[in-house]
Amino acid sequence: MKQIQGSYIKGYVTIIVKGRMPELFFQQCVNNGISVWNVRREGKSSCSGNIKLTDIPQVKQLRREGDYKISFDKRRGYPFLFSRFLRRKEFVLSFIMSVLLILFMSNVIWKIEITGELPKEIEEKIATQLNEYGIHPGAFLFTIDAPGKIQQKLIDDIPELLWVGVHQKGTTYQLEGVEKIVVKKDEVSGPRNLVATKKGVIKKMYVSKGVPKVMVNDFVKPGQLLVSGTLNENTNEQGDTNKQEDEKEKPNPILVAADGEIVASTWYEVDVTIPLKKNYELLTGNQEKRYYIGINNFKLPIWGFASPEYKAIHQDNKETSLNFFKWTLPIKIIESTLSEKQYHELERSREEAIKDGIKQAKEELQLQLGPDAKITSEKVLHESIENGKVKLYLYITVEENIAKAQPINQGD
Repeated sequence: MKQIQGSYIKGYVTIIVKGRMPELFFQQCVNNGISVWNVRREGKSSCSGNIKLTDIPQVKQLRREGDYKISFDKRRGYPFLFSRFLRRKEFVLSFIMSVLLILFMSNVIWKIEITGELPKEIEEKIATQLNEYGIHPGAFLFTIDAPGKIQQKLIDDIPELLWVGVHQKGTTYQLEGVEKIVVKKDEVSGPRNLVATKKGVIKKMYVSKGVPKVMVNDFVKPGQLLVSGTLNENTNEQGDTNKQEDEKEKPNPILVAADGEIVASTWYEVDVTIPLKKNYELLTGNQEKRYYIGINNFKLPIWGFASPEYKAIHQDNKETSLNFFKWTLPIKIIESTLSEKQYHELERSREEAIKDGIKQAKEELQLQLGPDAKITSEKVLHESIENGKVKLYLYITVEENIAKAQPINQGD
C-alpha cells in the first residue's frame, strides 16, 4: 500500500498485457522495483494492472525484452486532468484572466478609514494630504510609499497631528490619529515669587506684578529672589525687644502672583571641532527607474533593462508585496531608483574652519536655549589644529529671560 500512496497525484495508468502467461510480465515488473496493483485476468492470454505514470519507461523496456504486447487502457490522476484542462483553451484563458483580475483587484486600494477622536477639520486635512500623496480609492498599492514614510509625511505636513498610525489591511488603508494638544507651560498657581534660574547680570526688567528685589546691572545667582509676591512686606528695624509688639501691629501680608520678565546677560563655554577637509556626496537629480518581480532572493526584470551611464550610483529599493484576497503572496513588485551621485571634497583654510566652527556652535546653542534667547557676542578663548581638525574653545554671551516662578509657602 505504501508503494501506491500518492499515485493519483503523480498519475497512474491501467495497462493490458497480452501474450503467453501474462502474469509473468507483472512479476518481472515487481522484481525490477515497479509498483503494480489491481492485477486481473481479462482473458486466456491477457491481464490488466495499474502502474505509476513515472514507471512507463521501465515497463516499455521490459516489453522489448519479452514477447508481450502492451496497450494502455485507462489514465487517471492529476497530470491527466491537467492535460485535459490545458486542451480546453477557452477555459484556460478564462481561468488566467480570472486570476489576473483577482490579483488586480487585490492590489488596489478600495477604502480609506480615518479613526481616532479627531476633529472633522483635521480629518479633511488628512484626506487632502493623502490625495496629494496619490493615496485614494483606485490607486495601486505598489505605486505608493510605505506606511512608515506616509506616517512621517503626515506628521510633517499637518502640525495639528501629534501621532498618526498607518496600517494596510488587504485593500483597506486604516489611519488612526491623535490630535496635538497645545499644553501651556505649567504655571505656579496662587502666590509666587520670581527667582533666578542662572547666574548673570541683569540687563532689562519688566515687572507687571510684585516687588522688584534687584536692579539693572546687578549680578544674581541661581535661586536668588528677583521679584517678591508679598506686597506689604517690611522688616523689623527696632530689634528683638519690640518684636512681639511689631507682630501684633503688622497687618496680614498681601500675596500676589509675581509676574514679569527679567532679562540677564549670561555666558556659556562651548567646545567645537571642525575638519579642514570634508568629503560629501551630492545627488545631481538625474535618475532612472527599474522594476522587478521578486520571489524570495530571485529578481526578474520587467522594465528598465539598460544600465545608466553614471559614474556613481545611489540605489533605493521599494518593495511591495502582492495580495490575493486577504493573503499576502511571496511575490513582490520591486521598484529600484538609480540616482546619479557625485563625490566632492571640500578643503577649508584655517580662517574658514574657525568661521564655520563659530557658526555651528552658535546654532547648536541657539537650538538648546530656544528662539527667545539672543546671542550677543562670542570670543575664541583657545584654538588648536590636530589631525587635520580645528578645535575651538568659545566663550559665548547670551541675553535671556532667567526668571522662574516659585510658590510662596504661606505657612511660614
